[in-house]
Amino acid sequence: MNVPANLKYTKDHEWLKVDGDFAYIGITDHAQHELGDIVFIEVETVGETLAKHESFGTIEAVKTVSDMFMPVTGEVLEFNEVLTTNPEIINQDPYEKGWVIKIALSDAAEIGELLDAAQYSALISG
Repeated sequence: MNVPANLKYTKDHEWLKVDGDFAYIGITDHAQHELGDIVFIEVETVGETLAKHESFGTIEAVKTVSDMFMPVTGEVLEFNEVLTTNPEIINQDPYEKGWVIKIALSDAAEIGELLDAAQYSALISG
C-alpha cells in the first residue's frame, strides 16, 4: 500500500495534506483498495464549517456506501468536481488527482493529533 510520508492520516482512512491555512482531504490507498471500484462521490457540505469527525460526504463503491469524516475542524471550500464524472480517479490516484475536498483549517493544533505515515502503516498492517 502507498502511504506518502508528507501526509497525515486518520483511523477512518482519510488523509490530510496541509497547504498553508488550507488542507486537502481524501481517502487513503488502503481505503480505496478495500472499497473496490468507486462509482459515486457525494459532497453536499461545501460552504459549511464542520467539526473534526463529522461526515463531510459519502463514497459509493460497487458493493457499499461509506461516510467520509473530517480529520480536523474546518470550512469546506471546494469539492473536486472531476470526481463528479470520474469517481474512479480515486482508485487510480487517491493522493493527487483523487483529493475529495479542500478546507480552510479552523484549528491547526488538531493536525498534531493525526497519525503520521509510520503510525498509519502500522495500523493497516494489523
